[in-house]
Amino acid sequence: MNTIIRKSVLGIAGLAFAGGVFAGPATAHAAPSVESTPVAVAVQADKPSVDKAKLIPHGVQGTQSHVDLSDEQVANVKAIIAATKKAGMDERAAVVSIATALQESKLENLGHLGDRNDHDSQGLFQQRPSSGWGTVEQITDPEYSTMAFLKGLKQVDGWQDMPLTKAAQTVQVSAYPDHYAQWEQQAADLVAEHWNS
Repeated sequence: MNTIIRKSVLGIAGLAFAGGVFAGPATAHAAPSVESTPVAVAVQADKPSVDKAKLIPHGVQGTQSHVDLSDEQVANVKAIIAATKKAGMDERAAVVSIATALQESKLENLGHLGDRNDHDSQGLFQQRPSSGWGTVEQITDPEYSTMAFLKGLKQVDGWQDMPLTKAAQTVQVSAYPDHYAQWEQQAADLVAEHWNS
């Protein structure tokens, strides 16, 4: 038994020696690779991931649409997320909000569009001053318009358990109630990307 243990110990020592010879001499200037591993882990730990199951709890409905976003549109996504957090609401509320704004304005803070305008609808959510959403200045402010949308969403009993399009439609009262559903995947992807950024 002692012979087997002795051979095993010598074999391990030989591998360690051979590894050192082939890897080259260790110097005081070389940083061990072990020290760099915790740095990568620490960076990842600073940005916790979003639970994607919470973002689309009912699965997407129908064919999904996607638009490439400009810097201004991404800034509006971040403004919606910040307002959602300020309102004390979760990631799902941000998904509903962003999907709604994608449908209403493609995340562009629209002013009055003249003949192409739907009555007096403006801003990210195409809210109407004449319907009591606020002044033109207010509804074209991304934080204000998001807070106004979320205030309406909070008043919808059970919105968390509804399909996105039904929750959005209950707040927006659109002539095209099913169109919100097509933006759920992109909205969820945007929330996953920017919620903790």
